[in-house]
Amino acid sequence: MPLLVRTWNLFHGNTVPSQRRAYLEEMIRLVTADAPAAVCLQEVPLWALRRLETWSGMTVHGVAAARPRLGSREVGRLVTRLHHGRLRSAFTGQANAILVDPSLRIEDERALTVSSDGERRVCHSLRVDRRFVLCNFHVTGGLPADEQFARVIDFANAQDERVVLAGDANLFPPSGASYARLRELGFSEPAPGIDQIVARGLATTGPVVWADDRRRLDVGLLSDHAPVELTVE
Repeated sequence: MPLLVRTWNLFHGNTVPSQRRAYLEEMIRLVTADAPAAVCLQEVPLWALRRLETWSGMTVHGVAAARPRLGSREVGRLVTRLHHGRLRSAFTGQANAILVDPSLRIEDERALTVSSDGERRVCHSLRVDRRFVLCNFHVTGGLPADEQFARVIDFANAQDERVVLAGDANLFPPSGASYARLRELGFSEPAPGIDQIVARGLATTGPVVWADDRRRLDVGLLSDHAPVELTVE
């Protein structure tokens, strides 16, 4: 059975241009509306983790990256409501989350701290329906990106021959050594931008980047990133 897997950096629920309010619910309902098998999300405000299941109808597996500065997700949410576009995750903290079709069996959940310097970044993995390991990652931009991405690749490579790697690499292909490493390990060809979804050991389509109109509202574009997806057999 073909499975549609998608990744999206939510930009903390913000739009381009930024607004005072967040559009997280609209984003989650949009990215899950066509019943994908799994959706990997980055830059999810910590307070939103508890709401993802209601908005999506999917099973939610989340892992915190940055903790809330004020000691409470809810306090962080209330402060951020003053202006989501400006405050982003400054107070609320942020997480990675994997949304999975409830009919699929999930096993062997793992997490890796990719970076603890500056912004804390993580990679989070699940074994999906005994078919493949799905890794959701987010790395820091700039010079550390290639080194952090290499840690993500090693983490995924050690788990299984059948892997889907999805997330925000903050690195355009073919920059750095990481994309060459993916090719050496037999992963599929990357998408053209920094948001990536690649697979190994599985028959797949090529990566598809959403056109802007698929995430456009009257206030602007949802997130400063576009979702990227592929289908695995």
